[in-house]
Amino acid sequence: MAVAKTTKKASTTRKITAIQQKYTKTAILNEISANTDLTKKQVSEVLDELSIIMERHLKKRAVGEFTLPGLLKIKSVTRPARPARKNVPNPFKPGEFMDIPKKPATTRVKILPLKKLKEFAL
Repeated sequence: MAVAKTTKKASTTRKITAIQQKYTKTAILNEISANTDLTKKQVSEVLDELSIIMERHLKKRAVGEFTLPGLLKIKSVTRPARPARKNVPNPFKPGEFMDIPKKPATTRVKILPLKKLKEFAL
């Protein structure tokens, strides 16, 4: 006879309630330290180290992508330079022409939610 396996996730055993007010950094540290065996100082050090790891992934000449597993992906996206254009039709004043100045190349940060984060909002 086969025995059916039952698995329970740690997150399902604890009741998750909605929070009515936005947390400050101190409130977040207090909440995490209250729900774990870590002190507020240790939680603060973990969050500081996480921000350093993110920075190291997104700096110039780095990978350019950081994933917080299950929650979000952060990418640095390089937008190319745009040349100047002359005598372009003005979309706001038909019949008139305008000049568009050139724009330099820029690097933007793009944050993409992953499946688990999208499910939180449902």
